[in-house]
Amino acid sequence: MRNVAIETEFAELEKVRPAPRAARKPATRPMLRADSIYLVVTYAVLIVAGFIAMVPFLYVISTSLKETLALFHYPPEWIPHDPTLVNFEDLIREHPWLRWTLNSFIVAASVTVIKVVIDSMAGYAFAKMRFPGKDALFLLVLLTLMVPFAATLLPLYIIVRELHMTNSYWGLILPPLASPIGIFMMRSFIESLPNDLENAARLDGCSEFQIYRRVILPLVRPGLVVLGVFTFMNQWTSYLWPLVISTKEEMFTLTVGVQGLRSLFTVNWGILSAGAVMLKKTLLIVFIFLQRYFIAGSIAGALKE
Repeated sequence: MRNVAIETEFAELEKVRPAPRAARKPATRPMLRADSIYLVVTYAVLIVAGFIAMVPFLYVISTSLKETLALFHYPPEWIPHDPTLVNFEDLIREHPWLRWTLNSFIVAASVTVIKVVIDSMAGYAFAKMRFPGKDALFLLVLLTLMVPFAATLLPLYIIVRELHMTNSYWGLILPPLASPIGIFMMRSFIESLPNDLENAARLDGCSEFQIYRRVILPLVRPGLVVLGVFTFMNQWTSYLWPLVISTKEEMFTLTVGVQGLRSLFTVNWGILSAGAVMLKKTLLIVFIFLQRYFIAGSIAGALKE
């Protein structure tokens, strides 16, 4: 009787047991061929686009390594037969290049540090704190993005002139701090963090500033790097505002100084190309050292829970 009961129980379990999944069919040859064609076309388009983007920069490097007479050869020489550094030597010897570089570094580094701190604090306030009129104030900040810089250039110059900050570092540093794009970026990063973190910190007796400094900043470090890289690149290549606010050669930034190498009637394209190469060299070095954090921050900003 016991054996019969056991056999009956096994029979019932066999009825309840789900049917095994059908084996996955291998991909057919047309599907594999379509995937291969898609990958080949994708990589071909990327290679062509990358080559088109690199051609102007490569030609500028080639021009900076040529003498003046070699610049007008036809057809043009992409690879110089007799490369020379005379353009770089003349640039450094005949122009205050080191002073321009120092000015650009001071302005770009100062704006980057101050902007990262201010924008991260404002982003934390808009993302996690509660206060009356928060949504309306944030909407007002976003509306300022629609105002072109050319529309505010004249009143901004008048304000800086009345404050006697022309031809000074303060005049070059303070106006770019008003850009709201960093606030929007940091708010998006901080808003993706769970609220349980700051709630636990409040239960432990932390103030809002302690929560911001000890909890929020370590978690949004990739976002800070992204904001810092963007800000540094924009300020290093900024041209219009430094051109307006600086009238003395010792206060020129690199962009204004390089553009000033062009005279009214003649242009030394070799020296001008050497200046452009020196201008972009710093950005390339910064991006190479921070590309890991930059890519990680970009992905973290795109993936939200």
